[in-house]
Amino acid sequence: MTKKILVATEKPFAKEATELMKAALKDGYEMTFLEKYTSVDEFKAAVKDVDALIIRSDKATKEIMDAAKNLKIIVRAGAGFDNIDLPEATAHGLVAMNTPGQNSNAVAELAIGMMIMIARNNYNGKSGTEIHGKKLGIYGYGNVGRLIGKYAMGFGMEVIAYDPYLTKEVIEATGAKQCTDLDELFGTCHYVSLHCPANDETKNSINMSKMGKMPKGATLVNTARKEVVCEESLKKMLAERPDFKYVADVAPDCAAELKEKYSDRVFFTPKKLGAQTEEANINAGVAAVKQIMDFFETGNKKFQVNK
Repeated sequence: MTKKILVATEKPFAKEATELMKAALKDGYEMTFLEKYTSVDEFKAAVKDVDALIIRSDKATKEIMDAAKNLKIIVRAGAGFDNIDLPEATAHGLVAMNTPGQNSNAVAELAIGMMIMIARNNYNGKSGTEIHGKKLGIYGYGNVGRLIGKYAMGFGMEVIAYDPYLTKEVIEATGAKQCTDLDELFGTCHYVSLHCPANDETKNSINMSKMGKMPKGATLVNTARKEVVCEESLKKMLAERPDFKYVADVAPDCAAELKEKYSDRVFFTPKKLGAQTEEANINAGVAAVKQIMDFFETGNKKFQVNK
C-alpha cells in the first residue's frame, strides 16, 4: 500500500530541494506539498490521511496530530525540534525525528560571518578589531559547535568548549580545550557562541550573571534560540557596557529598540537564517525523506527525539 508523505512548509523548500526530495522517493511512496499556507485549517485538511509529515519551522501541535488519523512519523527538516509538541507526539503513538547535521555547515558559516562583521562594527567605516588571537567559547559542542571551532581555529582563535554531555577526550581530540564551568567560559572568552537547546533549564539562563562576566570587548553570538538569552539582561548589558556586542539570527523581541540605540554593536538577521542556504535546504529535505522511508522499511528510529 502506498505511503503518503506530506511536506507542510509555510516557508517552502527551494525548488531544487523539492525536486531532489521527489527524486529520492522509492516505489510505494507518494509526496504532496502544502506550501505558503495561511491557516491551521489548511494544515489540518492536508494532513488528515497522510502517513508521514515533513515540516521546517511549522508547528506540529496536538490540533494537527488529532487531525492526522493515519500519521506515524513527523520529521523536522533541521536540527531544532521545539516546534513539535513531543509529549503529544508520544501520546499519539508517533515517532518524531529531526535531521541533525544537515544544516550544520550553514549555521557555522553564518556564526563566523557575523563574528567578523560585528568585529568591524557592521562595516560602518570605523576602525574595528580582528578575531585572530581571541578566545572563542562554544556553549554546546555538537555538530555546529565543532564546525565553528574548526573554522575559528583556522582564523587563529583559541577555542574553548563547554558541553556537559561530552568527555574531555572527545572535546580535546578536536583541538579545543574543555571547560566544565559555564561561568568560567563567559568570564574568559572574548566571543561566546550559543548552541544550546531552549528548554526549562536554559530559557533566560544567559543573563547578567553570565554576560556581566565577559571580558572587555566581548561579543555574544546566538544562532540557537532567542529564549535562552534574557532580554532585560541584554538591554542592561548593552547600556552599561559600551564595549559589549550582540549578534543573532534569532532577533529578540526588543530588536528594533536595540538597533536604534546600538546600531554598530548589534546585528540581527531579518529572519532565522542559520539553515538558509541552497545546500542546507537540499541536505535537510532529502535526509527527511530517506529517514521516513527507512523508518517504514526497517523500523530505524535513530534520530527519534521523543520517547
